Amino acid sequence: MKALLLHSLAMSGGLWQPLVEKLTVPTVAMDARGHGESTWDGSPFTIEDLAADAAALIEARADSPVAVAGMSMGGCVAIALAGTRPDLVDRLVLADTTADYGPDKMTAWADRADNAIRKPRDRQLAFQVDRWFSPAFAEEHPAEVKRVSELFLATDSRAHAQACRALGAFDGTALLPRITARTLVVVGEHDYATPPAMARALAEGIPDARPHVFENARHFSVFEAPGGLDLVAGFLEGQ
Repeated sequence: MKALLLHSLAMSGGLWQPLVEKLTVPTVAMDARGHGESTWDGSPFTIEDLAADAAALIEARADSPVAVAGMSMGGCVAIALAGTRPDLVDRLVLADTTADYGPDKMTAWADRADNAIRKPRDRQLAFQVDRWFSPAFAEEHPAEVKRVSELFLATDSRAHAQACRALGAFDGTALLPRITARTLVVVGEHDYATPPAMARALAEGIPDARPHVFENARHFSVFEAPGGLDLVAGFLEGQ
């Protein structure tokens, strides 16, 4: 394994399939606990736990540091991983993510957790799609919206809720100066889930990080923006 991809909230490693198809190096798109095909015993987990899972996978499957890309929740996991185990990460892409969701994060994410359990998954979808993609992209690329929507609908609501609680408890700000991997921070211009200001804070906090804003894109900017996947693939492969 030369690259590890960490998915966003209530998704699975399948989210990254379009990027996997572009990469020429051996790549693993990992499923977080309770997501995709990953097992989970139902007990609480933290972002740090998910980072420890990723570290264990790298140690088991790679003989040298790897390139890591994390989107949204996966970006939080990547920050925790690269900040605590810099020996395992040599290149890092942080996409539409943050080290800290702000002063009201615990309350806001507790509400999201309650909704994840209380509402049928199909009734949560409109809220999610509006965050993921701009209306213009959703109209022009219905197959991509359908692809990621199916991943969301297949996710265990209990795991979704626990991941929300984990995000509410996470603060990786102190880890940013400890990241030694060459880092690319990308964000959608119109991402209101993790706005550009959060990306700027990451780029300013991580030594020599390179920022990039995708114009006219929302939270899944890497998939929405023209050339987004190419930029990430090239960076992960050392270009």
